[in-house]
Amino acid sequence: MLRRRGDPVQPPGVAGEQDEVRLLAGIAAGELPSFDALYRIYHPRLTRFLERMTRRPGMVEELLNDTMLVVWRRAGTYNGRCKVSTWVFAIAYRKALKGLQRLDEAVDSDGAEDFPAAADAEPEHHLGQRQLHALLMQALQGLSPEHRAVVDLTYFHGMGYREIADVVDCPVDTVKTRMFHARRRLKLLLGGRLEELL
Repeated sequence: MLRRRGDPVQPPGVAGEQDEVRLLAGIAAGELPSFDALYRIYHPRLTRFLERMTRRPGMVEELLNDTMLVVWRRAGTYNGRCKVSTWVFAIAYRKALKGLQRLDEAVDSDGAEDFPAAADAEPEHHLGQRQLHALLMQALQGLSPEHRAVVDLTYFHGMGYREIADVVDCPVDTVKTRMFHARRRLKLLLGGRLEELL
């Protein structure tokens, strides 16, 4: 397919919004290859989101599969009023909240694999990045799931407040309030430790 002048350039392997809409239409028609393609697009993103949201690695695969099962079964209900990513992340968010209500197990991952260091970086840089990441992940664990979701969707998935409001099914002002409280809580949890590592 030729790119027209002015069309956004996308990295290889990343589907555009129209591609995702077509995949959802294919899923609604029962096309397994369309589902497989959408699953591959969302698997890494949803995995990271669900890991950060729940902080329970043992739950992530089940929640991801539950999310994608809803996508398979309900693809025909997608109405185009929001982005496909908003629709999918909203399903994952609700599944994560239900999963957290259902289970109460220990967290056994530090999430160090979330931020791989550059291959050519010095060992001191690797250590500093790991320490910074561990500090941030520990602080994020101190937030409620609702606050973690807002922070994660903003900083790790690049969503704006309006899109996050659609994902978490609340008014935009509530998202802003959650972000305000999350940032304030993170500042308290991090104290002066962040400056030490930077």
